[in-house]
Amino acid sequence: MFLNKKTHNFFTFFNKFTQKTSKTVFNWIATSDGYKMPKKYHFIFWAGYFLINFIRWGSYFDDYVYSLKSNLVEFFIHIPITYFHIYYLIPKFVLKKKLPLYLITAILTLAVAYIVRTELNLLLVTSNIWPEAIGTQKAYSFNHIVAVTIGEVYVVALATAIKLTMDWIAERKKNSQLKQLQLKTELKYLKSQIQPHFFFNTLNNLYYLTIEKSDKASDVVLKLSEIMQYVLYDVKEPKIGLLNEINYIESYLELERLRHGEKVNSEIQIRGNIDDISIPPLLLLPFIENCFKHGSKNNEEVRLDIHFENEKNEHLIFKAKNNFNSDYADDKKRGIGIENVRRRLELLYKNKYSLETKVIDNTFNVLLKIPIL
Repeated sequence: MFLNKKTHNFFTFFNKFTQKTSKTVFNWIATSDGYKMPKKYHFIFWAGYFLINFIRWGSYFDDYVYSLKSNLVEFFIHIPITYFHIYYLIPKFVLKKKLPLYLITAILTLAVAYIVRTELNLLLVTSNIWPEAIGTQKAYSFNHIVAVTIGEVYVVALATAIKLTMDWIAERKKNSQLKQLQLKTELKYLKSQIQPHFFFNTLNNLYYLTIEKSDKASDVVLKLSEIMQYVLYDVKEPKIGLLNEINYIESYLELERLRHGEKVNSEIQIRGNIDDISIPPLLLLPFIENCFKHGSKNNEEVRLDIHFENEKNEHLIFKAKNNFNSDYADDKKRGIGIENVRRRLELLYKNKYSLETKVIDNTFNVLLKIPIL
């Protein structure tokens, strides 16, 4: 079956218009900011929307040829107008808060779209410009202008809403990723601060022993090498077993005993099952260091009690108590240990943890409660 001249002209125009429009549209998309949706999703959206309209109006008029031709004209006006709005008008005017210019350009665009659509329908589709209307309606009548304009605004608004929603989701995801990266970077920085902080304190101990020409210096070096494995390698993991942390706390206590001898009196108590509990590495060791900083100055004995408790498999409770030299309260060089841990707790647990440090009867007390994850 051969096509009549009018139909042939329609499809010739449609083919040329499609090629030019597609090239322009994809240039807009390629040079735009924000989330770039893959081209296949653009095609799926427009193809699906076209199919729905084609079936709807074909069924309504019982004339699928008319529905095909009219929708081809309308959609290939919808598409450039929609992308022009999304990728040019919004970035050019709305985002720069030039709303009067945006409104003027949008109204002019809708006016041009109405004229082009109406003339193409009259030229290529039908002389009955508005067959779904009651009675005979003419082109460029008020009602026809309003109806066509509302239809165009509906399509543009729908596509714009989808694009802005996708941009918002992409921006939110990007911000979340940046926030996580910032969190990891800060945690890594805080952790890296603890490592030299710990070695600085331990090397101080070694320094005192070498000045005294103590035979214990070699033992300190050996014990230090064991702990280095933890501080340099194990801490690379985001979490380690609580039992491992306790083992290294005991190793640190051994180091302090090598320096202070029988002066150190410590006890570790464990309540509940802690085998499967994991915590961030180097989270508790600064508290133990702090105990010696508080308790070893001008004291004949360093008393240290450490307590771990699994509270209903929901929270880990850590307590540390040591004798306290009140002269330390005036010492301005308090180090970075405790503040470092407090910041890490804020980053890791937000408002789901509690940390209290206080002095009661010349005893320094630490109470930490964190969730078991």
